[in-house]
Order: sequence, then structure tokens, then C-alpha cells
Amino acid sequence: MFARDASGARMRVRAAGFPALKTLEDFDWSAQPSAERPLVLHLAQLAWIEEQANVCFFGPPGTGKTHLAVALGLKACERGYRVAFATAQEWVSWLEQAQDRNQLEAELRRLERYHLLIVDEVGYLPLERQVANLLCALVSRRYERGSIIVTSNRGFEQWGEILGDAMVAAALIDRLVHHATMITLKGKSYRLSERGLDVTPAAHAPSLRDSA
Repeated sequence: MFARDASGARMRVRAAGFPALKTLEDFDWSAQPSAERPLVLHLAQLAWIEEQANVCFFGPPGTGKTHLAVALGLKACERGYRVAFATAQEWVSWLEQAQDRNQLEAELRRLERYHLLIVDEVGYLPLERQVANLLCALVSRRYERGSIIVTSNRGFEQWGEILGDAMVAAALIDRLVHHATMITLKGKSYRLSERGLDVTPAAHAPSLRDSA
């Protein structure tokens, strides 16, 4: 039985599409005290997935947002949940292709089978208004049906610029944060620190912290 469970977990991890395998045990909490370790470890219990709630990580590049998102995703896979990971650009590209095939509704229905979707790097590149509507459609479809983890280097007040439409951004944010825990990471980039470059990127904190 345990072997079967382990095999199933490995299959879910492979299917999730994580860019690398990152765990909470690997995370350098001492280098990132703003990560709120007790809160993250509470999230690792995954009750929020059962509640179809969301988690948002904000902060400058290199501060551990994707690491924590993947770590929670791995925990979910180990617990039997279906997870899918992609960047915001990749999600909207897939949805745009589905729309071009007149299969957008079918694709959104297919994604409902996943307990958790991870949308990484919202804001690293601006989205055209048309494809931003697809990201909004994805979030709207998940509302109170399934969970999302979002990572972003931009606060909500800048999402209108990112998505090219303030009304689309407001609708997306409204559904995303209604049942959400938000964590803002601050400080120096892990990657730059490891290379001996002492650089502190400018932080863009969200205007809301926790709407759970």
C-alpha cells in the first residue's frame, strides 16, 4: 500500500510540471525572515486546498516566492492532490491556443480536475489585454471550485498596468483574494547573495495582506 501511494505521488509530481523540486526543508528561513515560517508551515497542512482557497506570494525577484510555491505544491502531490505548475505567460499561451481551436471552455473544464494550479511570475512581463482576459477567466473559473497559488513581483496596485486593463485586474484580484492568504517576501535576492552580489531589489508590497 505504501509503495503504491509513493508511486502515485511520484506520478503526480512528474505531471505537475515543476521547474525544479524545492522543499520547505530546503528553504533558508534565516535568510528570509519575512517568509513568516509559522504561517507557511500552517499552509503546508493544506487545509486551504480543501476549502478551495488561495495563496499569494509577493516580493522582489530571487526572494523565494517560487521555491515556497513549489514546496507547497509538492506537499499537495504527496497528499494525493492533483497539481499543475506554469508561469503566467505559459498559462495564457495555453489558453489562447485553446481559444484559437474553439476549445477554451473544454480546457477550463479540464483544469477543474486539478485541486491546485500554480501561476508563477505574474508581472514579470506585461500581458496584452486580450490574453489578460484569459487569465481572468482562469481565476474566475477556479473561484470557490479549486485553489490557486500566485507568485508576483508586483503589488496589486500595479496589476492594472500588468494586465493592460484596470477593470480586468480588479475583477481578477477580487476573486483571487476573497479566500486567500498573502505573504510578502522582502530583502536580498538568494541568487545574487549566493554569487556574492550584495543587492537588495526594490519590494512591491500588495495593498492587502490576508483576506482569509
